[in-house]
This record gives sequence, structure tokens and C-alpha cells, in this order.
Amino acid sequence: MDFVMKQALGGATKDMGKMLGGEEEKDPDAAKKEEERQEALRQQEEERKAKHARMEAEREKVRQSIRDKYGLKKKEEKEAEEKAAMEQACEGSLTRPKKAIPRGCGDDDDDDDESILDTVLKYLPGPLQDMFKK
Repeated sequence: MDFVMKQALGGATKDMGKMLGGEEEKDPDAAKKEEERQEALRQQEEERKAKHARMEAEREKVRQSIRDKYGLKKKEEKEAEEKAAMEQACEGSLTRPKKAIPRGCGDDDDDDDESILDTVLKYLPGPLQDMFKK
């Protein structure tokens, strides 16, 4: 039984010595192995990037076929056209372009024929409307 315990503890004491700050065995080819490992990692990363680039190119072909089929434009193309339209509209102006004013806000001249009094009269009961109309 002592032999078995010595065998089990023999390997364990060696590892325990390393954990407790003892000297580790130096591998003479450690630097070379580490360099090879780093190179393998770099190569894997390059292969991964190439794979993703191929996949994205395939996706873009599919997207373009859909755009062609339905007559859609790329987002960049739309933005470029909008920017060109804005620049063309502001050409010769020294200030920034005015923002569009929503309907019903601001200076609408189509309501000039109806006064405020007429508008209020619409909402009054019938007998009161008759009093004000006289």
C-alpha cells in the first residue's frame, strides 16, 4: 500500500511544487512552439475573415437581385439623391433651407374669407346663432 501512495503522491508533489512557486521545467522549444501557435491563430483569423467576406459578397448579390426585381434603390443611393436635391434647392441661398411647415400651421391665407366670429357662431346653439346674425 505504501508503494501505491508514493506513486500517487510522487506525481502530485511535483505539480504541487509548481503551484507553490517552485521552478517549472523549461521547454527548450517553447519559444518556437509559441511562435507556431501564434502563426496558426493568425492564419485561422485570416481564413475566417475571407470566409465572411465571401458570404457577405453572396448576400449582396441576393440583395441586388431583389432590388432589381422590385425596383428598389440602395440606402446610400437614396441619401445621395436627397442630398443632391437639397443642394439644388438651396443653390444661391446664403442661409440653410427652411423646414417644411405642416398644413394648418403658420400663415395660411385660405381662411381669410371666414372671420373668427363666424367660426364661433358655428358652435353655438341655434337660438344664439340667430341672435348674433341679426
